[in-house]
Amino acid sequence: MVMSDPSDRPVELDMGVFTQVCDMADAARRAQRQLALANAASRNALLEAMADTLCGSSDEIAKANSADLEQAIADGMPEGKIDRLRFDQPRIVQAAQAVRDVAALPDPLGQLVRGSTLPNGLRLNQVRVPIGVFGMIYEARPNVTVDVAALCLKSGNAVLLRGGHEAENTNAATVEVIAKVLESQGFDSSLVASVDRFGRMGATAMMQARGHVDVLVPRGGHALIQSVVRNSKVPVIETGAGNVHIYVDAEADFDKAADIVLNAKTQRVGVCNAAEKLIVHRDVAEAFLPVMAQRLAQAGVILHADDRSYAIIDEAGCPPSQLVHATQDDWDTEYLSYDIGIKVVDSINQAVSFIAEHSTKHTDCIISEDYSAIEYFTRRVDSAVVMVNASSRFTDGGQFGFGAELGISTQKLHARGPMGLEAMTTTKWIGYGTGQVRQ
Repeated sequence: MVMSDPSDRPVELDMGVFTQVCDMADAARRAQRQLALANAASRNALLEAMADTLCGSSDEIAKANSADLEQAIADGMPEGKIDRLRFDQPRIVQAAQAVRDVAALPDPLGQLVRGSTLPNGLRLNQVRVPIGVFGMIYEARPNVTVDVAALCLKSGNAVLLRGGHEAENTNAATVEVIAKVLESQGFDSSLVASVDRFGRMGATAMMQARGHVDVLVPRGGHALIQSVVRNSKVPVIETGAGNVHIYVDAEADFDKAADIVLNAKTQRVGVCNAAEKLIVHRDVAEAFLPVMAQRLAQAGVILHADDRSYAIIDEAGCPPSQLVHATQDDWDTEYLSYDIGIKVVDSINQAVSFIAEHSTKHTDCIISEDYSAIEYFTRRVDSAVVMVNASSRFTDGGQFGFGAELGISTQKLHARGPMGLEAMTTTKWIGYGTGQVRQ
């Protein structure tokens, strides 16, 4: 029997919850109109106060996070997701610094995108303005609460948050801190509000709140993202699961390649920009794979190898506990754990075709010293980010200089790749006339 995809099943709506969520969104919109009129200095001061208060409240937020971590461990949450859930004092301080980084960025509101003067003297300006009310549905990622709040407030937007039950205590403590800061700075706390108390029904209500919520952004695993995409009546910016590939070309520098692959796979395994697949050109497979497999195995990574790579790695003496035969399902799996799929290909064209078939179009990488190979790869791989001789872990709003990120969009409309302040704005046209009428 073929099982249906959970994301295909219709969502049930609790009308009582729906009404309350719409009321929250409407309150957020009223508060957002006030925020949009505030000058850049006021919004930056708000963010600086938010960063200070997060640091000052780090003990209580970390305590709430400890309770979430304890429950998650008891529930058997995988190690990669535990790492993503962790929001201890060092990470809270890091999140506060990200807020300061956002405050230091240029104000996106009112930026002139383009302008012209028509032959009749009518002057047209296209300028950036806030989108309005965001809805954010995400899993066990408490840092997202801070990042999204900072980006929304800087760009003049409001946000409703649904952060998932795994981080419920952490998110509640963080939102409470943000609310106090908003009120202390003369803003309405409705600007950043959580629907977590409604559970999953809160997320369902946001998906149906067209006309109340302007845009919905899901961040999490494939099932969550597809459920939102398929069931939402609100426009969705689709962020992507990260089935990230690294292709080691025939002309790769082995030392460079080994360092990049190890970093991309093991620096943090539970994030969407971690490497999940390693593709190696046949001309270098026998020389490169034994060394690479040894380094990955020493780091605790399980190698899911196709027949050709399995034979090479096995002969090199890889511990049997670290080496398994890859299945067809492996090629489409985002592990978010200490696992990696390995495949040997006959050509760069075959590597590109394999990526086109299995990539989630998040980030894909090439390691090569051959300019023509690099040019071929970067022109033909249709992903939001293509890295050349660099780790996929750099696909991140903070690393890109955005201060923080709303998410990493894998779609092609409105925004693509890491989304910072500009991606959280839309534009409007302003026409300045002197009495012109159309003939």
